[in-house]
Amino acid sequence: MIDLFYYKSSTCSQKVQLALFEKGLDFTAHHIDLAKGEHLTPAYLKMNPNGVVPTLRHDGQVITDSSVIMEYLDEAFPEPALSGRAPLERARIREWLRFIEEVPTVAVRIPSFKQVLLDRTAHLTAEQRRAQADRRPLRQQFYRSMEEGISDDRQAEALQRLSMTIARMDGALTQYPWLCGSHITIADLALIPTFDRLENLGHAKLWQELRSVSRWWQACNARGSFAKVFVPGVRLVE
Repeated sequence: MIDLFYYKSSTCSQKVQLALFEKGLDFTAHHIDLAKGEHLTPAYLKMNPNGVVPTLRHDGQVITDSSVIMEYLDEAFPEPALSGRAPLERARIREWLRFIEEVPTVAVRIPSFKQVLLDRTAHLTAEQRRAQADRRPLRQQFYRSMEEGISDDRQAEALQRLSMTIARMDGALTQYPWLCGSHITIADLALIPTFDRLENLGHAKLWQELRSVSRWWQACNARGSFAKVFVPGVRLVE
């Protein structure tokens, strides 16, 4: 039995959903409303002490961290293989996953908050925002850093890091249809929510002149898993 605890607009939740659908796995979805602080309740924190989504529970065992969850699913349910069959292929996929966690996953939070999410807490005082940040087991400093908003320079730096990511992808995608070869892998799935978020926020121009990346993005949009995850109501701007 598989239970997924997720938030509909969380990019990390979305990449795990993509993996579940790509594998054709049945699961029970439990929506955790971040706006209501449901990820910081004692019950949820007992399951996931980091206080973030998603969390996977498989046959009573809990797995946290979205990339770890994707790797776990591919080991627990080997077909179809999404993390490579040969050691070198698996190593290349892990290289991408570590890079994705370090660069685009972090960077895409900046335009997300600057353009949309900070508006949802505009009615709060700086002290109230600080109190909300201090409740979080992780990323307290990140939330504190936004108490006075996000500068245009910080937004530009984040978009530059995302552009660097896309340029690196373009180099790989000129050789293969997918990031790591002829088949879609969890490396591709890990990037799809970031691209959807950027497109939703009006930043698709970052890759529109790159033929290989544009072709890859069209192929991602055509996946059945994409249609199941990115349904009306999950994007920040609708």
